[in-house]
Amino acid sequence: MGTDKPGVLFEALLSSSSSHETDRIMELSTVALLAASGLAAGLVNAIAGGGTFFTFSALVAAGLPPVVANATSAVAVTPANLASAWAYRKELAANMRRFAALGVVSLIGGVGGAYILTVTNNDAFRLLVPWLLLFATALFAASPRIVAIARRIGKAEGKHPSTQAWAAGLAFQLAVAVYGGFFGAGMGIVMLAALAITEGDDFHLINSAKHLCSTLIQLVAVILFVAAGLVSWPEMLIVGAASVIGGYLGVVFGRRLPASAIRWLVIAVGAALTLYFFIR
Repeated sequence: MGTDKPGVLFEALLSSSSSHETDRIMELSTVALLAASGLAAGLVNAIAGGGTFFTFSALVAAGLPPVVANATSAVAVTPANLASAWAYRKELAANMRRFAALGVVSLIGGVGGAYILTVTNNDAFRLLVPWLLLFATALFAASPRIVAIARRIGKAEGKHPSTQAWAAGLAFQLAVAVYGGFFGAGMGIVMLAALAITEGDDFHLINSAKHLCSTLIQLVAVILFVAAGLVSWPEMLIVGAASVIGGYLGVVFGRRLPASAIRWLVIAVGAALTLYFFIR
């Protein structure tokens, strides 16, 4: 009996060492996955939008519950989006009074959507995920037609839309903000339609308003997510740092990469993820 103990002890130590090595390798692979998703998110957000597809799915794959993954993803991509908004600071400063109502509506909707997420349990949100992904993927697929319709409406209304059109645009923006605070994928595309109704056909005016509204929605959502304890900070730091790098690369190389090719890549990823979450 006594002679067997050293052998058993050696086997136990060997098994423990092997287990720790496996865990370390798995941790490194998770870090690589999260960094790659952040890099991809920053890149595609700078060119065509849709980065949430990459970050949310990677965070779920890393083992986070769906609600926590969604909240962590929202916090992680915020720095890169703030940088995009800062690029439009001159346009925003010149039109701040014009954008005031849009900003207020975006804040209200963002708070509402984020609050709904904080009181949604993981099982319920898990059932919603494939439908949310399907909705966002359909938006990306239809984005050229949506943008074209929005610009036609804006052109018809001109720089000074009617009271009815302006009210309809604000109501539309409120709904977009609620969706953005709750999930967010594809929010920018729908927002273009809402803003074209209130801001006309000026691309730079619409784009600057979009960055302002999306930033406000994300900021209030982030505050609520952090206060509710829904953010997993180690994963957030990895994805966030990588998304900033990806956003910079998107600005540097954006002109060399066709936006349509990036958009179809996002659609393909969204479709694959939608199918995966439906059959999961």
